[in-house]
Amino acid sequence: MKLRHFVSISDLSSKEIVKVLDLADKLKRELKTKGKNKKILDGKTLVMIYEKPSLRTRLSFEIGMTQLGGHAIYLGPTDISMGKRESVTDIAKVTSRMADIIMARTFSHKIVEELAKNSSVPVINGLSDMEHPCQILADLMTIREVKKKLKGLNISYVGDCENNVVHSFALACQILEMKFKCAAPKGYEMNKKILAKSKAIQLTDPIKAVKNADVVITDTWISMGDEAEKEKRLKIFKPYQVNKKLMKEAKNNAIFLHCLPAYRGNEVTSEIIDGNKSFVFQEAENRLHAQKALIIFLLNARFRK
Repeated sequence: MKLRHFVSISDLSSKEIVKVLDLADKLKRELKTKGKNKKILDGKTLVMIYEKPSLRTRLSFEIGMTQLGGHAIYLGPTDISMGKRESVTDIAKVTSRMADIIMARTFSHKIVEELAKNSSVPVINGLSDMEHPCQILADLMTIREVKKKLKGLNISYVGDCENNVVHSFALACQILEMKFKCAAPKGYEMNKKILAKSKAIQLTDPIKAVKNADVVITDTWISMGDEAEKEKRLKIFKPYQVNKKLMKEAKNNAIFLHCLPAYRGNEVTSEIIDGNKSFVFQEAENRLHAQKALIIFLLNARFRK
């Protein structure tokens, strides 16, 4: 079996993304109807390496492995002091000789790449400064559940576009033949290489970005590591708030997504995120189902109806 990693959403083809989403749907349906999933990962161990904390990432991966009969081990920042006490290369080589699969949530994308380069088991990018591919699988699953399709949809993002969610979403849209537009203030644009590869449309006007959107997305204006710029960012991004006025520019049946945590009154108003156009908690739950499907895909485990 060929070793596969999931460092970028681009590591999967369009057919493979659909295959993972189809499996995620089956796993979700099985869990909802039978109260449990088949223990197809019995005896398998996932090692989770965290440089950055997360509610949804830890819950979804750890609960997901338990539901599939496997086991997850949490390694926090102080457990291994990756890159300080021990090199990333050595951590990858040691861990992959014992575990069946690795998930890493890091500050630098280069660390995930180095782990994958030196690992003999699949490595999953649980988040890096460049991409957040697991989040996008859950988002795609949610959009497909609500809209019943993906191809041809208009996806719009407003806010900080120098953002891992934006990067992975733009690439996913290019792979799946969806249209992606984003808007940000000058100085907070997408990574140039990803912009060119994804062929996304980048604007500064949030109204133009959201016009005729099927899905409107935003994220926090102050990510981990940006705290020193909080006051500056709150002022610069104020015109990019997703509110009732902005959502009126989207299609009447447009939906709202946010990867969470959300800061009501900043990037989005309570009226929108807690309203009937919002699917953020369905989106959060789908992290569980999409990631279980991804793990099964990478380990090539068998799943039958």
